[in-house]
Amino acid sequence: MKERIRIRKLYKSYGKNTVLKDLNLDVHAGEILVILGRSGVGKSVLLRQIIGIEKPDSGSIEVDGMMISSLKKSELYEAVKNMGMLFQSSALFDSMTIEENTAFYLNQHSNLSPLAIARKVEEALTMVGLAGTEQKLPSDLSGGMRKRAGLARLLAYRPSILLYDEPTTGLDPITAQQISELIVNTQNELKGTSIVVTHDLHSALYMADRLALHRDGQIVHVAQPGDFLNIDDPLIRGLRENLTHVKRKK
Repeated sequence: MKERIRIRKLYKSYGKNTVLKDLNLDVHAGEILVILGRSGVGKSVLLRQIIGIEKPDSGSIEVDGMMISSLKKSELYEAVKNMGMLFQSSALFDSMTIEENTAFYLNQHSNLSPLAIARKVEEALTMVGLAGTEQKLPSDLSGGMRKRAGLARLLAYRPSILLYDEPTTGLDPITAQQISELIVNTQNELKGTSIVVTHDLHSALYMADRLALHRDGQIVHVAQPGDFLNIDDPLIRGLRENLTHVKRKK
């Protein structure tokens, strides 16, 4: 299977705290790879390295055959323009309406007419169930609705690599399931490649084509969901023991 992202011997430290330690990972084209792990182990740091917000101390990140970890800032901007990220906080601009937030990347990075952008924004907001919220501000929306607004921005911009940082954190179980379903629907709509970072096993099992376990700065296991749950690892056993019925994507 074709690899879209190839990470080798990645290291990242903050002062004396080494967060990523000789991390290796392959992400296949067209899959949803879910990275599980306890909070604070460096899962979000890994996403920031992949999208180029931060540079690793050493090691390599290859995306679509391009070694992005060694690019200059001007070159990096061009290399990652086909990538989009839903941040844990949704990263909406507080002073912009939902319509303006959803159109932001299109206004910045496309040559589309205002009418064409407005149509794409309308389609995206309708897809995530936010039609009619165009003139609202992020502060007018619930946490789950803000997550959906962030998804709408990805749908409008249509990146081919999508990164999700703890998309269900802080949400009630029903809203978390709705967000998980929207992530799968977004994947199907964009036919892209997705990495989801979470510590929510229920959501992970619903979304994932493959699961990876992040522990002690490394990816220690990668497997399809059924095989993953059978791995003899104390952390996976602990997750499995707390598992109730899981809805799976179709």
